[in-house]
Parts: sequence; structure tokens; C-alpha cells
Amino acid sequence: MEERLQKLLSRAGLGSRRTCDDLIVQGRVSVNGKIAVPGQKVDPQRDRVTVNGREIRLTEDDKIYIALYKPRRVLSTTQDEAARPTVRDLVPIPGHLYPVGRLDYDSEGLILLTNDGELTNKLTHPRYQHEKEYLVLVGRMPDEEQLAILRRGVVLEDGYRTAPAKVTVGENIPGKGTQLSIVLTEGRNHQVREMCARVGLPVLRLKRVRIGSLTLGRMKPKEWRHLTTNEVRELKALATQPSTHKPRRPPRQRR
Repeated sequence: MEERLQKLLSRAGLGSRRTCDDLIVQGRVSVNGKIAVPGQKVDPQRDRVTVNGREIRLTEDDKIYIALYKPRRVLSTTQDEAARPTVRDLVPIPGHLYPVGRLDYDSEGLILLTNDGELTNKLTHPRYQHEKEYLVLVGRMPDEEQLAILRRGVVLEDGYRTAPAKVTVGENIPGKGTQLSIVLTEGRNHQVREMCARVGLPVLRLKRVRIGSLTLGRMKPKEWRHLTTNEVRELKALATQPSTHKPRRPPRQRR
């Protein structure tokens, strides 16, 4: 039975459907020796599909779910042209594994690696708006006005107003800064750092400690583990729940 190519690639663990669409548009996917085109359908039992010249199995394989503590100065990608270390280098398991979401190069904390394309799509697509929690060390104690702006939404440099966030003030460390807990339901590039910078709070350290129901726990940098059956079940249940938030609209283009 034929299905859309990007859906099958996602199911095979190559990332979200949007990511797989990009692979097709870039001409990196071939079907039976011919460059694939957007919207193409294939039969997983009959057609031979390659990505970057490597054959991809489109039938269901065992799914892998890995929780990793990404250290600072490690990329949240599977490869890098400059040969910098990536999260994939830290998990010596064969096969296709892709990170769910991103963390900045200088940020650390929880990353989920999996070959489950459907779960990846549901945990990263903006419309699902699952919670992600960060512990953020800022350079000074925030005042009430700064906290209020962070909580109700910050207007970023490009004019986008962030969704309301949960912000809790934690320990104040003399000579080092103040720790905040910030819970977001969206994930724009460098969002936490830019939000804090816009209200005058320099970020000294940023660590993600939770993605939905999955927590970092007591893991240390570079440590990784397989998720338990219950953790996978909870993530999948969370991914099927409808969002309770109104969808965010992109900023209007200035003329």
C-alpha cells in the first residue's frame, strides 16, 4: 500500500515530517534510483528508498528512546561540518537516532533521542505546545516588574510576543546570581536567553530539566539511559492530548 514518502521517512526515524520534507526538497532522497519529489508516494514493501545514498528501511523496526544529559559545548544535532562534538557522538548505539528539540551550544540538560518519527513530530510541532522546564542562573535578583513581563510574555527583537510562562524564583547565590525556574510551552531558537536579555537579566547558565513528563533526574553531563516502558507510555499519552493553549501567530511583517 502506498503512503506519502515524508510520512514513511519520519516513521523510519529520520525526524519530523517537516524535516523529512526538507530532505526531499534538497534532493537527498531517491526512490528506486531516481531523485524523489515532494508529495511522492511509495510502497514500503516494494520500493527502494535511499537518503544520502544510504538505503532506508521503511517497515516498522523496534523503537529506541534515549534520555541524554547534553553537556555545554555539544551540538544538539547528529552531525557537524566543522567536526564539533554532537549529541549523537555521546550515544554509541547503531542506527538512526535523532534529537527531539534543540538546546543551544552553550546550554545543557535533557535531550530525548529516538527513531520514533511520529512521537518526534508530536513533541516538537508548535501546535502541541508541551511544557519544557529550564533552570536558569541569571546575573542578578529579578525585581517584580521583570518577573511580571517574563510571566505574561516578552516582545522579542523580531516583534514576536512569547506565550505566558511559569517563572519561579529559586536560590540566590551570593557572588554568583539567582536561579529561576522557567516553564515554556513553545521553543523558538535561543528563546530563554533572549527573554531574559530583553528584561535586563543576563543568563549565566541554562539547564533543561524536563520535557513534558520526562525529567532529567540525577543524571550527570554525558550520561544517557533508555527510557522505561512507563516513561514511553506517558510521553505517548501526552503527545496525543489536544493542546489547551491558543495557537501562537507569527509577528506581522513590517512594511
